[in-house]
Amino acid sequence: MKSCDRSTPREWVDNAVRLIDADTQRSADTHLLRYPLPPEWNVRLYLKDESTHITGSLKHRLARSLFLYAICNGWITEGTTVVEASSGSTAVSEAYFAKLLGLDFVAVMPASTSPQKIALIERQGGRCHFVERAPDMYSEAARLAAECDGHYLDQFTNAERATDWRGNNNIAESIFEQLTLESHPVPEWIVVGAGTGGTSATIGRYIRYRRHPTKLAVVDPENSAFYGGYETGLADYSTGMPSRIEGIGRPRVEPSFVPHVVDRMMVVPDAASIATARHASDQLGRRVGGSTGTNLWGAFSLVADMLAEGRAGSVVTLLCDGGDRYAGTYFDDDWVRSRGFELGEPGAVLAEFVRTGEWRG
Repeated sequence: MKSCDRSTPREWVDNAVRLIDADTQRSADTHLLRYPLPPEWNVRLYLKDESTHITGSLKHRLARSLFLYAICNGWITEGTTVVEASSGSTAVSEAYFAKLLGLDFVAVMPASTSPQKIALIERQGGRCHFVERAPDMYSEAARLAAECDGHYLDQFTNAERATDWRGNNNIAESIFEQLTLESHPVPEWIVVGAGTGGTSATIGRYIRYRRHPTKLAVVDPENSAFYGGYETGLADYSTGMPSRIEGIGRPRVEPSFVPHVVDRMMVVPDAASIATARHASDQLGRRVGGSTGTNLWGAFSLVADMLAEGRAGSVVTLLCDGGDRYAGTYFDDDWVRSRGFELGEPGAVLAEFVRTGEWRG
């Protein structure tokens, strides 16, 4: 009788899953903050504060899911080199989990990546591998993983399938549980951006699975392909241009983006994202990142719609990461001017919204 044994050593797998679960157990759920709006509006706006994860961003959830998915599929085992195409928060979080499991981690990124981002990844024990052209990250990451018999996590393909969208304390389940005792416990809208598309897919599926009347809005920065793909129905829609708002927006529609669970998409000007990040930072007494600005610009417009229609209710969006990472960019006046961003017009829209509840964006 012939036999072939390719099974993964279960002792290592069992311990790896235990280590990740123990890490989760040590962490409290992220906070759901009430954004300061006039109480007489009778519309509540909430921010799910993902910056409180140990690696400082929403991508901590994604990295955890991607590692569990790969381990339980037998793709990562003891000694596996883990590779990802990312220059931002995803790579920081993935480097953290690789270090937790005693694995080598390589982030493939453009040579133009800022030293601050490189330092964050290296601080978590990761190594950085550079390409000259950003679109080459995908193929180079796959090549490196094959060359060293490692595993390419491929966040842009696996984000939507790695997360258990039915529950298991995913971000959607957490939001609805935290709203239970609020005056409007089932939100009218949840507003998110799309980087991989995994978060919008998880929330959109969960809303339908639990039969909530909540609608999902996805906000997209300039240059990003997600809005165009949604509008045209083309899964291969591409702009070929990088997003200037870190963490969201892609030059192509990524495989993890699921347009059919999205009720509305909005394009947010990059200057508006930056102006809103600064505005919200003043309101909250702490800096928030540019993608949070994008989210809030969309959320404010929906709140204004509700006010115009005389409807009470709640809206939820995400505080994706803290703004300290962007002290030299979005919060630096010289940097903003050098990139040609004019913040005066979106600033006036925000001031009018705060004063009257009307939206002229």
